[in-house]
Amino acid sequence: MPNIKVVNMTGAQVGEIALSDVIFGAEVNEAVLHAAVRAYLLNQRQGTQSTLTRSEVSGGGKKPWKQKGTGRARQGSTRSPQWTHGGIALGPKPRSYRTKLNKKVKQIAMFSALSSKVASNEMIVVDAIVANEYKTKVMVEMLANIGAGKKSLVVLDGANPMVAKSLANIAGVKVAYTNTLNVYDILNCNTIVFAQGAVTKLEEVYA
Repeated sequence: MPNIKVVNMTGAQVGEIALSDVIFGAEVNEAVLHAAVRAYLLNQRQGTQSTLTRSEVSGGGKKPWKQKGTGRARQGSTRSPQWTHGGIALGPKPRSYRTKLNKKVKQIAMFSALSSKVASNEMIVVDAIVANEYKTKVMVEMLANIGAGKKSLVVLDGANPMVAKSLANIAGVKVAYTNTLNVYDILNCNTIVFAQGAVTKLEEVYA
C-alpha cells in the first residue's frame, strides 16, 4: 500500500496518508492508456468540416464545348473536380468521430494513470485547499510552496467556486473534481494536486 505525505498550503508536512493499492498502486497498462487518450481526443472533435461536391457547386450547367471535333478533351461541366472553381472530389463531409470504451477499460485506464503519477512522484496531497476571497495570488503562492510543476491539475473534493476561480487565471493550471477527472488530463500535467478529501472520495467510489 503506497504512502504519501500530506502537506498544507504553506508546503509544511502535516501528516501521511495510505493510498489504496487498487487505485494508486496498480500495474500501468500502456495499451489501455493509449486507447483512453485516443477515445478522449476523438470525442473532442466536432466533425463539422464539409466540402462541396460537383453537384453542390453552383453553375456548370452548360457543356463547355461540343463533344467531338475540337481536338480538346471531352468535358461535360465546368464544375468537375479538375476545373478551377469545380467541386471537390472525395472531400470531407460532416461525420461523428465518437467512440466508446467499456466501463472496465475506463477504470483500468484511470487506475493506470493515477498509479503512474504516484510512481513518478508527481502527485501531491494537500490537507485542505481553501480561499477566503477571489485571489489568484493565494493560489500561486500555494502551488509554489508545495512544489507543483508548471502544468498542474488540481483535483477538488467538491464544488468550490472561490478556489476554482482563483486558480482559473493561472497559466497551465486546470481544475477538476472527482466526478470530472479523466485520463487525458492526468497524463497531460506535470503534477497532480489532490485535496485530501478528493482522495477519500475517489477511494470510496472505486475501491
